[in-house]
Amino acid sequence: MAMADIPRGPSKASAQDKDFRTKLQDWLPKLVLSPSLALVGIFVYGFIAFTIYLSFTDSRILPFVGADGQPTYDLIGFANYEKLFRLSHWEIALTNMAVFAGLYIVICTAIGLMLAIFLDQKIRGEGVLRPLYLYPMALSFIVTGTAWKWFLDPGIGLENIMISWGWESFSFDWIKNRDFAIYTVVLAAVWQTSGFVMAMFLAGLRGIDNEILKAAQMDGASNWNLYRRIIIPQLRPAFLSAFVILAHLAIKTFDLVVAMTGGGPGRATELPATFMYSYTFSRNQMGIGASSAVIMLMTIAAIMIPYLYAELREKK
Repeated sequence: MAMADIPRGPSKASAQDKDFRTKLQDWLPKLVLSPSLALVGIFVYGFIAFTIYLSFTDSRILPFVGADGQPTYDLIGFANYEKLFRLSHWEIALTNMAVFAGLYIVICTAIGLMLAIFLDQKIRGEGVLRPLYLYPMALSFIVTGTAWKWFLDPGIGLENIMISWGWESFSFDWIKNRDFAIYTVVLAAVWQTSGFVMAMFLAGLRGIDNEILKAAQMDGASNWNLYRRIIIPQLRPAFLSAFVILAHLAIKTFDLVVAMTGGGPGRATELPATFMYSYTFSRNQMGIGASSAVIMLMTIAAIMIPYLYAELREKK
């Protein structure tokens, strides 16, 4: 047999080249993502760790400079946390948070579910209504807060319009009233987020097996019993996801309050996020502000970690 007819295996150079390409394919995504991961590690988790550290110190703004001209970070243990829970301002912020979060989560969930059920009836114009309901979520909370501030202001908003139309006795001054101002923040937040909750429930409704519904209808189940016993119980993952997202948004609500009321009138709409900003940057008490931020972080973690654990456990 001629030497030219003898089959030859792959050359050593081609094997090395293939091995290099394989390694490059494996490492290229890691190399591309590494700068982003490094920035996240520094500016998110690094600053979280630094905030936790500051909450145990007597640090002032950026930070407190001692007599020798050097910044001081003297550890004082849990003194900031003890002082925090003795402050009446923090108690007011927590009370307002309980009112705001409770109403926000319940109303958003109810409206989102009703809108989802309405759209699930295969009505005409669904393609127009769905983005119309979702549109407020595309706006920032600053824009939403500013728009609702103008709308609710007695001098230029709804009250002024109704009076100019001849309804002289009409009055709607909630945004200026200490007893009702927090409800105006709830109103604006619900308007912005209900469409997003609707989309979550609509996705859950469209994922229910139609054969189960047809079988129940053949057995004589009414629409009320159909939703109460079959459809709504199967929306449990959507309810849980909505609760986690809404609770997270409620706890860290800041820009909406700043744009609408600035925390006022008085402290009627003070929330933990606005309290943290006020004590850190206005009152020059970095330790107190950091401790309030850590409390907020722990609250969010207490909501998110069990949810993530349950999700990961189901996937396994």
